[in-house]
Amino acid sequence: MVDSEIELLRSHGHPVETYFRSNDDVAGMSSLTLARHTLWSSRTSHELTELIRRFQPDVIHVHNTFPLISPSLYWVAERAGVPVVQTLHNFRLMCLNALFLREGKVCEDCMGKVPWRGVARACYRESRAASAALAGMLVLHRALGTYQHKVARYIALNEFCRGKFIEGGLPAERVVVKPNFVDFEVPLPLLRAGFLYVGRLSVEKGVATLAEAMALLPSLQLRVAGDGPEADLLDGMSGVTRLGSVPGEAVSHEMSRTSALVVPSICYENFPRTIAEAFASGTPVIASRIGAMAELVQDGKTGLLFEPGNPRDLADKLSWAQAHSDEMAKMGRNARVQYEAEFSANVNYQLLMDIYAGVLAEQQAKK
Repeated sequence: MVDSEIELLRSHGHPVETYFRSNDDVAGMSSLTLARHTLWSSRTSHELTELIRRFQPDVIHVHNTFPLISPSLYWVAERAGVPVVQTLHNFRLMCLNALFLREGKVCEDCMGKVPWRGVARACYRESRAASAALAGMLVLHRALGTYQHKVARYIALNEFCRGKFIEGGLPAERVVVKPNFVDFEVPLPLLRAGFLYVGRLSVEKGVATLAEAMALLPSLQLRVAGDGPEADLLDGMSGVTRLGSVPGEAVSHEMSRTSALVVPSICYENFPRTIAEAFASGTPVIASRIGAMAELVQDGKTGLLFEPGNPRDLADKLSWAQAHSDEMAKMGRNARVQYEAEFSANVNYQLLMDIYAGVLAEQQAKK
């Protein structure tokens, strides 16, 4: 998504400079050194100060500072008089594992609180030391007012997530909604058949639910693009074709020839990019009725919703979809209309420009 946004801005003539730190740099660091960098990175302070001096940006758009960039970025930006806009791609500011998920179930125990439970449970990378470092960063910068006062605008990807961020303590007047987008042409009129899953094969993605539903429907055809720790749950299953990790162009082709995309996540997804890709392809989505997905997918209009973690309900929806191809095709056409109205590059560009204009106007008013 970051690459897409950079390309979007540059395609409209905006000069864009980037500042990236690789998590590969963590290798070899002691726990104490990593914790220090997570709390406050002097390297970020120095390098970003120099970058701002050279490039003279109007806005700094942040996507992720954890762990190595650190919140020192916000303070450097304020000293330089450059407003910060931050896209919130996950719930890291409220939850150590960023998913509000524990032991396969939604967990909001740390919402709006000191996340000591997340440390005790080793919620980040199954490490109490790493969890303590992350919790320390959150507690310190909440106390310093970093998240309250140093970010001019937060971007949530939908209304559900906006509500969670506000519930977690972010100032409501600074949290706006701008969804993810994809830049797709009108889909090719391909013959559609079977179903498609695209994404990481991991616990939070509901792979176990998908596997159990497929076991109930041995004659159903499902193509699976992606890999991950739960891949073995689908290996060798009747009707399941594993594609492994596939490039973006291949995903586009798969989207255009499937009856529906299946998104069985059991966590609060912020905005699965695959949903926007499916809608752009004129493909309806069969998704868990949880979090933002119940907002993004209109049941019976752009897809079908099922009870999260319930393989029987998912199997019923898949069976219905297979038996009602005309209705699913209509939902796919509706999905394409919604894409053009809400998730296309042109619409997203205007939303982004409005956000930038708003923070620049506020910055100017302070002078």
